[in-house]
Amino acid sequence: MGLILLQNLQFVVTAAISYFLGCSNGAVIVSKYILHDDVRTHGSGNAGLTNFFRTFGGPLTLAVILIDVLKAVLAVSIGAWLSGFWAPGFGMNAVQPDPMYAAVLFKYWSACFCLLGHMFPCMFGFKGGKGVLSGGTIALMLDWRLALLAWGGFLLLTLLTRYVSLGSLFAAAAFPVGTWLFVSRDPWVMALAIFLGGLVIWMHRANIKRLVKGEENKLSFHRKSKK
Repeated sequence: MGLILLQNLQFVVTAAISYFLGCSNGAVIVSKYILHDDVRTHGSGNAGLTNFFRTFGGPLTLAVILIDVLKAVLAVSIGAWLSGFWAPGFGMNAVQPDPMYAAVLFKYWSACFCLLGHMFPCMFGFKGGKGVLSGGTIALMLDWRLALLAWGGFLLLTLLTRYVSLGSLFAAAAFPVGTWLFVSRDPWVMALAIFLGGLVIWMHRANIKRLVKGEENKLSFHRKSKK
């Protein structure tokens, strides 16, 4: 009983740490506290890298990238570290023979809450980004082959169509597929992978409607001028 309670506490602690790391939204932090001009009041209203680049451009875009990448690295790394205190053989998968199972499970668990924090940051009115950059970083932290599948498709579709959203949708859909092929086929891990991919797709629902209508904005390397 004590071990089960401790194990559940580890999931709660991992979720809390990952969520609050995810809340450190790079686009909001840089635009609001450095530029004093909230990115969410411009363009699509999204607190993501694409909207920040389209609105402000410049070298501060690199700061946004650094923040969103670093928080994902920290969340997954902390999840992996906390998995070392988890007792394999108890709870969610009592017959799992792979000693690395706990690390994989906790990485996916922390990844889910990091993205939830990024998308719904409590300190920024629960209005965040769509999780593409942080999600791509998470894929790289999990398995290079998974990252290659997701990032490769994202870059190819974005370059061919100039629709960032289309590349993002492919990467999100490829995430659970890549998990199945390269990481783990465990039902709990797969459930988390499907949730992660589905979450990113759901955050792009407005983009999907615009893509269908032919109204989606294409990627441009020129910052929009302010009127």
